[in-house]
Amino acid sequence: MSRVAELVRPARLAPGARVAVVAPSGPVPEERLRAGLDVLRGWDLDPVVAPHVLDRHGTLDYLAGTDADRAADLQAAWCDPSVDVVLCARGGYGVQRIADLLDWEAMRAAGPKVFVGFSDITALHEAFATRLGLVTLHGPMAAGLDFVKNARAQEHLRATLFAPETVRVIASGGTPLVPGRATGVTLGGCLSLLAAELGTPHARPSTRGGLLCLEDVGEEPYRVDRCLTQLLRAGLLDGVGGVLLGSWQDCGPYERLRPLLADRLGGLGVPVAEEFGFGHCEGALTVPFGVRAELDADAGTLTLERPALR
Repeated sequence: MSRVAELVRPARLAPGARVAVVAPSGPVPEERLRAGLDVLRGWDLDPVVAPHVLDRHGTLDYLAGTDADRAADLQAAWCDPSVDVVLCARGGYGVQRIADLLDWEAMRAAGPKVFVGFSDITALHEAFATRLGLVTLHGPMAAGLDFVKNARAQEHLRATLFAPETVRVIASGGTPLVPGRATGVTLGGCLSLLAAELGTPHARPSTRGGLLCLEDVGEEPYRVDRCLTQLLRAGLLDGVGGVLLGSWQDCGPYERLRPLLADRLGGLGVPVAEEFGFGHCEGALTVPFGVRAELDADAGTLTLERPALR
């Protein structure tokens, strides 16, 4: 079975770059969106809001508008030659409902650009990797609290976008669940979304040789166990090179979660770094997916072989 491959790196941003803000998942708080747009303007970027970002679905209140409108916003933003980066407004739920409504051939023809998001956006990270072959950024979103209020989250994303060579070493300050070093291509995201992606058209067959990043929010320990067990039983973790564990907000006390993470992942025989500082946590770090890197679980560092963006 093939190993996880390096992906094409989009170009870094320059002052004046146009940012399209889209809402492919849940409904977006208008006040936080306005604050996020102010942050982008403060970075000397030119934000444009997709037409349906503030929509609400008529009957399903957990969706930002209809599936067709959310898909159309994303595709139009991606295929607009004046747009340099597509930034998600928030996660929630809904990406899986639109993934098969997108014209992936048209999006591939539009060429590479930067894509940023996390949480439910994991399903798009996977689709962009398997369908478009592009590096994407697992990072804060335009209407997220971290994006609006947290200096560390803001500066790490800003540096990744404008000066990616300055953040080639991502240092979490975390600890090793399983010590050691490993080299591979980064991938991953929200654990429950990766489990839900199994068997879908955009799911990759394995993480062989990859550095798998995992985090989640609002899942009881037994549900985290269930998702990890599903990945193991499906063979997705066969041959994985190493694992980085991010935040587990509202997943129960970490002292209760840690033994099950060790139980499910310790048998892989690869380095596992915990508390790596990405995902649903304050001051979340931006992690590029699709780049070759070295994980040092003992030091709590991820060192990229090349900058995330060209």
